[in-house]
Amino acid sequence: MDDKILNIFRSSNGEFISGEEISEKLKITRAAVWKHIEQLRKEGYEITGEPHVGYRLTGTPDKLIPEEISHGLGTKIIGKKIYSYETTDSTMDVAHKLALSGSPDGTVVFSESQTKGRGRMGRHWVSPKGKGIYFSPILRPDVAPAEAPKITLMSAVAVALTIRKVTHLGALIKWPNDIMINDRKACGILTEMSAEVNTVNYIVLGIGINVNTDKEHLPREATSLKAEAGESFSRVELTQELLREFERQYLIFREKGFKRIIEEWKDLSHTLGEEVKIACHGRKIEGTAVDLDTSGALVVRMDNGFTEHVTAGDVIMVR
Repeated sequence: MDDKILNIFRSSNGEFISGEEISEKLKITRAAVWKHIEQLRKEGYEITGEPHVGYRLTGTPDKLIPEEISHGLGTKIIGKKIYSYETTDSTMDVAHKLALSGSPDGTVVFSESQTKGRGRMGRHWVSPKGKGIYFSPILRPDVAPAEAPKITLMSAVAVALTIRKVTHLGALIKWPNDIMINDRKACGILTEMSAEVNTVNYIVLGIGINVNTDKEHLPREATSLKAEAGESFSRVELTQELLREFERQYLIFREKGFKRIIEEWKDLSHTLGEEVKIACHGRKIEGTAVDLDTSGALVVRMDNGFTEHVTAGDVIMVR
């Protein structure tokens, strides 16, 4: 019902609309109209009310709630079902529970903050309230478990392209999935899945983007879009564009395969051509990152001339 009231306000082009007209359109009492408007105000909507004139929507919150994200979104899969929370331990934990209960492909979980947001290698992801975008899509691609890492690379491409489009910052991808701006990390992506021997049941992504976080609240090696651009950004607008780009890349992956994703990833790479050290399964690999193979593994040429195809690990850039 809140959503229907918002749609009435949006279609009124900023003009006042009477409580009586709203109640007639929605077939609810005037008291119910007032109750829903009060709830919208609590959620951060600015609604002016004048006796004998009516109500007018004068401002919307930059909160990652379904009503704002879905308005004008236009996607067919990603974000058709949206859950949002003021705070949660981790959006990934919520997404896992929803996936196990049957939530469909493209369901997305958002939270304004996380108390136990997690990154790769067991690291903690700093998630201050109302400053970043912390979300977890649920995907159900028809792929073998060995193909799941490709989803991580696909997600990194979607995030980097979105940041470039919306902020004009030169976002790049550090293999496999860190989004870097001016050599500092602005976004991390974590992938988890439920699978059987030959089938992926579902994949859950954890994506955290530092949007309007002040630099002093971030780890030394991290940054935010605000810190790099010198201005704040609408999280809702950024989220909508991200979900659209995410769907575009997901459809490419499902319908045309991984080759196109690899090409885009290479164009956005922060790693290729650089000297790297990689901690991988108890080994240390050193050399030049020269390519990304068809599986998404990083190809490293070592000083002895041999190449290593690295499927997982923590990359350190050697300057």
